[in-house]
Amino acid sequence: MVLTTIAKVSDAILKKRYGDTKFDGGDVCFVIVATALVAFMIPGLSFLYTGLTRRKSALSLIWVVSASNAVCIFQWYLWGYSLAFSPTADNGFLGNLSNFGLKNVLDQPSPGSPLIPALLYALYQMQFACVTIGIMIGGIAERGRVLPAMVITFFWVTLVYCPIACWTWNINGWANKFGVFDFAGGGPVEIGSGVGGLAYAWVLGRRQDKELRNFRPHNVSMVNLGTFILWFGWLGFNGGCAYGANLRAVMAIWNSMISAAFGGIVWCLIDYRLERKYSMVGFCSGTIAGLITATSASGFIKPWAAVIMGILSGAVCNYATKLKFILAIDDSLDIFAEHGVGGILGLLINAFFASKEVIALDGVNTDILGGWVDRNWKQLYIQLAYIVATCLYTFVVTALIVHYVDTIPGLHIRVTGAAEELGLDEVEIGEYASDYIEIWRDVMEPSLMMPSINSRESTLDTITVGCSRPALSQEISTRNLQVHDNLHTSDMEKPVELEVLSTQGAARVSIIA
Repeated sequence: MVLTTIAKVSDAILKKRYGDTKFDGGDVCFVIVATALVAFMIPGLSFLYTGLTRRKSALSLIWVVSASNAVCIFQWYLWGYSLAFSPTADNGFLGNLSNFGLKNVLDQPSPGSPLIPALLYALYQMQFACVTIGIMIGGIAERGRVLPAMVITFFWVTLVYCPIACWTWNINGWANKFGVFDFAGGGPVEIGSGVGGLAYAWVLGRRQDKELRNFRPHNVSMVNLGTFILWFGWLGFNGGCAYGANLRAVMAIWNSMISAAFGGIVWCLIDYRLERKYSMVGFCSGTIAGLITATSASGFIKPWAAVIMGILSGAVCNYATKLKFILAIDDSLDIFAEHGVGGILGLLINAFFASKEVIALDGVNTDILGGWVDRNWKQLYIQLAYIVATCLYTFVVTALIVHYVDTIPGLHIRVTGAAEELGLDEVEIGEYASDYIEIWRDVMEPSLMMPSINSRESTLDTITVGCSRPALSQEISTRNLQVHDNLHTSDMEKPVELEVLSTQGAARVSIIA
């Protein structure tokens, strides 16, 4: 009896290992790893955004990207996947609720590829939605409230992302049937997030003028870290869209690397001509622009075309950053210039350089013509029609969602002017990206200065703040300040004393533990 049971188990294992299954284990494993890589893009996006903003609102962007990820996971499980990919919907615009709560989503071939099961495909596509909303929600930078942003997240993924994903990737989607070339989401992901972020920023309004003066990123190291985490994750984002461990996936990764490298170099060189400096932020921006453009095209073109794509992405997206001044929209993180314009550019690249040889490398799409290099001249107007439809739909519906959420009591989308001046970290989050002392607000501002009860001899050797303003050296006499940390009241900790000395040329702040 025992020997019979062991024989049956062994036979089942051998059948599973050597082909008595619907899917190749290597393909399934590859897409699982790609899914993990795309999920890793969320912290990369958080680090990028926090580095690009002022210190006083840095944590708020980490919070909003992280929280929107959680909201999107819930939405996708609830009905997002069904609205985007349910194969029984045939209207070409939006799916139905036949897969509500992932019902009947198990081991059948996925709607996107016969190489992987539907359950894995749903998981992989969920990460795309999470990254997309994480990009778009950056439109609130430094002046948007976080609770309304989460409500907007749920409605935006439902009413904007899911329909466009259905157009593009659902087997019955109108764009899919029309013959649009969009490999990894130039429409749903890049145009969706870029144009959506622009519409959000437009309804939200500009930051105060004094907040726009002398603006610069507070932590360029974080910008670099976030960029390279995104680059790492993007290899799963683009490579995984071949839905198998095949040569098309390798080609997509190669093209992504080439485009990112050339994009970073070109953007940096364009910025160098202005200030004769090699900007780190510029290099990172160009690298991301190259990856964004590759999202649309990496699985369609040959490596020589990826070089052209990278050069164009670095140049076109760089100059597109000027559009926010022409449009008078405070797109503070250049979401539209990077993602919107980059997504459009990638889709147009496909019209010219998509190759049937590259498309056939996955062993599935073996009879599809490419673009102009294959003398498929009509591909250009197909791509243009898709771009126009996606941009118009995204902007209009996003603006309506943000506007109507703003009319709901308690869900006003913007903080007050005073709160904006204090920073979203203090007003909305109550914590900071770094445990720091804001010198001007907490120490030097006369209204916040209180004499300490205790004073003692100390060594002045910690912080020196140079200041050329006469006002800072006037009417500030030597005094001791005692600062208490309300979060840590242990008797073992000593209070921190601050001594502010004024001299004719500088203000010096000393911290004594």
